[in-house]
Amino acid sequence: MTEGIATPGAGWRRADGWTSQKRKKNGRRSGRRAAGEVAMVDDAEFTSYYDRPIIKPPVWKTPDVPLYLFLGGAAGTSSVLGAMADLTGRPALTKVARVTAGVGSMASVGWLIHDLGRPERFLHMLRVFKPTSPLSVGTYILSPFSAATAATAAVELLGWFPRLKRFGGIVAAVFGGPMATYTAVLLSNTAVPSWHEFHGKLPFVFAGSAMAAGGGICMAFTPVDEAGPARKMAVAGAAIELTVVHQVENDDSIVSEPYHEGRAGKLMRAARTCTAAGAGLTVVAGRNRLGAIASGTLLAAGSLLTRFGVFDAGMASARDPKYTVVPQRERMAAREAGKAVRDGETRSVVR
Repeated sequence: MTEGIATPGAGWRRADGWTSQKRKKNGRRSGRRAAGEVAMVDDAEFTSYYDRPIIKPPVWKTPDVPLYLFLGGAAGTSSVLGAMADLTGRPALTKVARVTAGVGSMASVGWLIHDLGRPERFLHMLRVFKPTSPLSVGTYILSPFSAATAATAAVELLGWFPRLKRFGGIVAAVFGGPMATYTAVLLSNTAVPSWHEFHGKLPFVFAGSAMAAGGGICMAFTPVDEAGPARKMAVAGAAIELTVVHQVENDDSIVSEPYHEGRAGKLMRAARTCTAAGAGLTVVAGRNRLGAIASGTLLAAGSLLTRFGVFDAGMASARDPKYTVVPQRERMAAREAGKAVRDGETRSVVR
C-alpha cells in the first residue's frame, strides 16, 4: 500500500509525488480515490502544487517600475498641455508644461534603465519593432517622446529657436497620449490576473491618473491667471480615475480583491483620498495661489499612490494561486453551461 502524505494547499498526495491535480489530468474524477491513497484533509476549494504560485510573478522591481509608470504618465499629459498652451498664447503655462514633460520623461527613462540593470538592455529593445508586442511598441513611443520633450525643454529654458520649440512641442504632444496609456496595455497584456482581467479599464485608470498628475503639477507651478487649462485637465483626470478605479475595485470577479486588500488596498485607499481631496480643493480654491499648490500636490500624490497600488495588486495576484485557479474554473464552468444550453437547443430542434 502506498503511504499518503499531507501537504499544505494540495490536500493530500501519494508518496510518489502524485497530487489530486495530476489525477484530474489523467481523467479521474476528484471524488474518487485510487487504491492505496488515503485522504488526510478535506478537498480544498482550489489547489496548487505545494501551494506554490501557478504563474511566475514579473521580475519588475519596486520602486523602479511604479515610478516609471507615474513619471511617464505625468510627462505625457504635460506635453499635451504644453502644446495646447502654446497654441492658445499662455507662455507661462507653456514653459512649465514643457519643462515638466522633459524632466519627467528623462526621469522615467532613468528608472526604467535602473530596473533593467544595464543601460544597453534598453538599446537592445530598439533593434526590433514588433507591432503585436506592447513592449516593443512602447519602446518606440518612449524613445521619440523622451527625445522630443528633452530637446523642447532645453530650448525652452535657453530661449533658442522658437520655431523648433513649437515643432518639438507638437511632436511630444503626438506621443504624449500613447505615452500616458501604453504602460496600462503592457501590464494587462501579461498573465497577471489582476492586471489582465481589467485590460479594458486599466488604460482609463492610467489616463485619468496621468491627467490628474500632469494638470496638478503644472497648476502648482503656473500663475493662476494662466493655469485654467491645467485645472480643467486635473479635475477631469481625477474624475475619470476615481470612476474607473471604483469599477475595478467593485468588480464581481475575485481578481478585484487585491485592489482593496493588504498593502495594495491601503495604497489605493490613500490614492483615492488624495485624488478626491485634490480635485475638490481645485474646484474650491484652485484660483488661489496656495490652493493651487496644495491641490496640485495632492493630485500628484494620488496619481503616484495609484501607480504603486495597481502594481502591488498585480504582484499580489500573481503570488496567490487562487487568483489564477478560481477564474479558470469559472470560465470552464461557463463554457460547459453554454455547451449544455446549445446541446439542449439542438435536441429540441431535432424533436
